[in-house]
Amino acid sequence: AVVSTQSTGEKRQVVQTSFQAINKVVAKPSMAVNKRKQRTAFPPNFVHSLDSTHMLMTAIKCHQHGIPFAAVHDSYWTLPCHVDAMNTLLRRQFAILYSFDILKELKESFEKSCPEVAFGELPRSGQLDINSVIDSEYFFS
Repeated sequence: AVVSTQSTGEKRQVVQTSFQAINKVVAKPSMAVNKRKQRTAFPPNFVHSLDSTHMLMTAIKCHQHGIPFAAVHDSYWTLPCHVDAMNTLLRRQFAILYSFDILKELKESFEKSCPEVAFGELPRSGQLDINSVIDSEYFFS
């Protein structure tokens, strides 16, 4: 598991590699957690993790079907002759990923790792049939 402490009073250390300089945060376990940073950092990082999961699922399926695949963030590329096939795989993988109740699983994970914290109720789910993205005219642009 990856834990981001977002501590206050952390020290930064620059590590120079042959390709780039990396800023490393050095935090002491005794440092207080910066709650504001935790609150603001989690939602976009969680969404990004879902986007990257979808990308990885799509890349694996493309590889299994012999379709060249390249991506940066949420932009996916292939050769023009494979666009329609990749589009189908992209939509199917999206439907598979979101057919699970991800927020429920996340909450259960939090409750298991932090039993002393009372987590609020999840929002109600809407009525979207996630499989409808497979045949929708517009999906990803």
